[in-house]
Amino acid sequence: MAKPEPSWQLCLLGVLGATLASVFIILFRYCVESIQLLYLQSVDDYTTLPEFYRFITPLIAVSFILLIAIISRFKYARMGIPFVLYRLKSAYGYIPFKNTLTQFFGGIAALAGGFSVGREGPAVHIGAAASSFLGNKLALPLNSVRILCACGIAAGISASFNTPLAAVIFVMEVILREYKLHIFIPVILASIIGSLMTHAFFGPYHEFEFFAYIAIDFWHYPILIIFGMILGTLAKAFNSSLIFVLRRTSHIHMAQRLLIAAFLMGIIGLLVPHSMGASLSAIGALLDDRTHVWLIVAVFVAKFVATIVVLGFGIPGGIIGPTLAIGAVAGALMAFFIGFIFTGANYAGDYALLGMAGMLAASLSAPLAALLTIVELSNQLQLILPAMVVITSAYLTSSQFWKNRSIFLQQLEFQQLPYQVSPVEGILQKHGVLSHMDEGFKVIDTNDPATVKAELTAMDSGRLIIRNDQDDTDFSLVHIDLNLHPLEEESSAVKTTPMPAIDSQATLSEAYYALYEKREGAVYIYHKSKDNIVGVLAFEKIRAILTKGAI
Repeated sequence: MAKPEPSWQLCLLGVLGATLASVFIILFRYCVESIQLLYLQSVDDYTTLPEFYRFITPLIAVSFILLIAIISRFKYARMGIPFVLYRLKSAYGYIPFKNTLTQFFGGIAALAGGFSVGREGPAVHIGAAASSFLGNKLALPLNSVRILCACGIAAGISASFNTPLAAVIFVMEVILREYKLHIFIPVILASIIGSLMTHAFFGPYHEFEFFAYIAIDFWHYPILIIFGMILGTLAKAFNSSLIFVLRRTSHIHMAQRLLIAAFLMGIIGLLVPHSMGASLSAIGALLDDRTHVWLIVAVFVAKFVATIVVLGFGIPGGIIGPTLAIGAVAGALMAFFIGFIFTGANYAGDYALLGMAGMLAASLSAPLAALLTIVELSNQLQLILPAMVVITSAYLTSSQFWKNRSIFLQQLEFQQLPYQVSPVEGILQKHGVLSHMDEGFKVIDTNDPATVKAELTAMDSGRLIIRNDQDDTDFSLVHIDLNLHPLEEESSAVKTTPMPAIDSQATLSEAYYALYEKREGAVYIYHKSKDNIVGVLAFEKIRAILTKGAI
């Protein structure tokens, strides 16, 4: 599993990690829905809730979030998809337990309290943490732990939304940003497990099945291009507004920010109940042709502002759900104006789905993931062609004209979390040291020149290592100096080079940087304790990986 190659063992572990991740995601969703059904007539539908309760619910929820923050001393506030992206790059996907605990309970409170956040943020965080925990417990090579983390993310998204294919593409396009066969297969299996488990617990369903079947003919396509351009502009405005709020509120204490967010969410929910929550079930009611256009406008403005406020002020939750909702309402508005051109039909549902696809693609810079997400959620294959038109137009407008980038990358930059690695480091991180080390070596406890020379002469192959007297974990590599002058003593040709210690879980990247300054020598690989040497890895072998393209 230390090699970047397809492995049945890694596939099996991916299935186990996905099962563990799915259990926690299902538990998370069950807790949210159970709490909501205590005071709502149906899950995530706040339109029937009395006005006072719509105002007070976010305040009650934020009190629990504050309690969690106080218990953790405000130390573990980093969470969600940007944090997972950072940990994938900096720690091979290992997610700290306390951050995960904060995300689990904080996410439940935020979603159950009617905040305009999505459940995909907690799903990605919890899924990644559960699966990578398994890899670390089994002391797997770190390159394999990274793949297990990706498996947990795919399982989490698939279990949350019943979108197995979109979950795979989301991991490849948004999280890992690469397509490799040895990663692709375990991630597919993990996504299958997530979908099967949510089928078993919640039954087979599609989130947006209440939308009518799409019926857009050829004459709509010029309008779809314009609609995509509008969505690209809207995505730029959304991303920029969120980052602006994050910057302007960063100096405010977390407790104050959370209370302000709850108060503002309560006010917005009091005025426009459709803006509350993560689901589109309430927004689906706006797609009726009898809905007044000013109500749609009010919901659009309220959802846009509410999402920016609650996420910008630090409420734990995802951004994808609200982004879909904003796109849906924008589509409903577009359909209203389309009705003046194409009379006799209600296109609100059609344009709502297309609005979701375009808004998601432009905000996340993930066109393929957006397309498959909407197709799977709506269970409508005939959506593909018009959605591709809208997505292409929206993405190009957002990225090329407005220079917009993925909101996740902008959040990482705001939080000053490095997410970029050099090409060299990126290649070496895919190889575990166990797959390239030399196991032929001998350890001696003396540096007497005659003894060392005799040992070297007796060895046909392999490497000779000296255990230095002062420290049981201090080792040096023995080699012959080929530049020996003829007048020098022969014993002086025996040279020793200190060897840095590298854990057996590490990748070639750690070994490379341990030898980076001298660009020569070797590291010794140990298992569990530094006096338990299992192999030797020379710098020449690392250089060969880079120069010969053994990826």
